[in-house]
Amino acid sequence: MTRQLHLNVNILNAGVFGGSWRFPGTDATASYTVEHYTEIAKKAEAAKLDAVFLADGPVLDPNIRHRSGNNLEPTTVLARIAAQTERIGLIGTLSSSYNDPADLARRVADLDHLAGGRVGWNVVTTAGPVAARNFGREGEPDHALRYRRAAEFVEQVVATWAARDSFVSPQGRPVVVQAGGSSDGRRLASRVGEVIFSADQDLDHARAFREEIRRGAAEFGRGPEEVVVLPGLSTVVGSTEAEAKQRRELLDEVLPDAYARARLAGQLGFSLDGLDDDEPIPAELLVEPDAAGGSQTFYRVVKDYIDKENPTLRRLLKHLSGGGGHRIVVGTPEQIADDVERWFLSGAADGFNVMPDVLPSGFDHFVEQVVPELQRRGLFRREYAGTTLRDHLGLGLPSVPQGVWERAPLAVAR
Repeated sequence: MTRQLHLNVNILNAGVFGGSWRFPGTDATASYTVEHYTEIAKKAEAAKLDAVFLADGPVLDPNIRHRSGNNLEPTTVLARIAAQTERIGLIGTLSSSYNDPADLARRVADLDHLAGGRVGWNVVTTAGPVAARNFGREGEPDHALRYRRAAEFVEQVVATWAARDSFVSPQGRPVVVQAGGSSDGRRLASRVGEVIFSADQDLDHARAFREEIRRGAAEFGRGPEEVVVLPGLSTVVGSTEAEAKQRRELLDEVLPDAYARARLAGQLGFSLDGLDDDEPIPAELLVEPDAAGGSQTFYRVVKDYIDKENPTLRRLLKHLSGGGGHRIVVGTPEQIADDVERWFLSGAADGFNVMPDVLPSGFDHFVEQVVPELQRRGLFRREYAGTTLRDHLGLGLPSVPQGVWERAPLAVAR
């Protein structure tokens, strides 16, 4: 069978760029309405995308003063999308750190049943002190503990789905999606992940990551074809190269500086106060990725760029302005299709979790201009071949994982 490109759209409030809500012609508060999500989902289905993807975190984010946030609980929104669509996959992010496995298993499986087998669960080990405080905890659980909990949590959820004898969806059970590029995250991905949402700036590193996950899956008795790797891709589309660059420049101009600094400080794990905009970040402040707290995936991406380019703080903030660590491609539909094709054919990706610069306008550009170009090249489907998310992704029903990690109590210490 010819290998097929996979595409999801990440409906990230007003768009992935920090200043997207300030972009001319954009409704800054649209992401507070369910219509924002359903209309984008309908466009994604018309373009034959694999799925819509909803990021989320169980936090009261103080950065709301600088940009609109992820405002609605994913399964609630996906239920509405399911009622207004027929084929598009529905992937929601739900934390393994701050949920109960039995409750989560029921909610997600019920949604999958009602949606006709179109649901995926994006497993995240929620990082950051803000989330911890939101649940009355004194501090963030350490990285290794979060992943030990996640391993047992996923085991329990999937076992619950597998034992279900009523309200079973046509795809058998929801697809397990996992996001995490740390050592612990890669191990969890290899064992239980069916779709891996990754962050990579470099093609060779992305190809090595995909090969590592596939090898790891084989070591756990799984087939490499049971894993689909989808890096995040932020897109800025213009009818000409100059128009695309102008759009990117405007997005950089409307980015709230306070938001950009707060986000980078959160990724690095230390305050940027007192650092000179025109000087590089002092090397002595940076630790190795496996020693970092918070999200080691994004820390690694940012540190790799710092190590390679030694940018000033101002340049680093601009480089990260639209992806927060995900790769940004700026250009014409043909140039963006060239980039997607190169990464796909080289084995660096099985497709992409597309993160448009501004919503809905940036996604309109992508589905109206980039998708037809990918279809013209024979890389992307023109029609759905099946009805379930597993059909779209070419995934069968894997065995139930057992013994991912040493047994660990699900209670997270305060």
